[in-house]
Amino acid sequence: MIVYILYSDKSSRYYVGQTADIKERLKRHNSRRVKSTKHGIPWKIVLQIEVSDRSIAMQLETRIKKRGAKRFKDDHRGVA
Repeated sequence: MIVYILYSDKSSRYYVGQTADIKERLKRHNSRRVKSTKHGIPWKIVLQIEVSDRSIAMQLETRIKKRGAKRFKDDHRGVA
């Protein structure tokens, strides 16, 4: 599983999620098939972290959201 942070220059916003297939998930975000990201197209991946299973991915996603995506990304430069 991959936990990822996306960024939109258009909306100056971050989005945090998790998936098993990052390329397909990014396509979904950029094709307006995800309601919460359809207004920020194009999105780009600014951080991705591979974890061993979905349970850990969900925990990490929650941790990132609590910390704030930008702060978490800035704290973990070079991890992606």
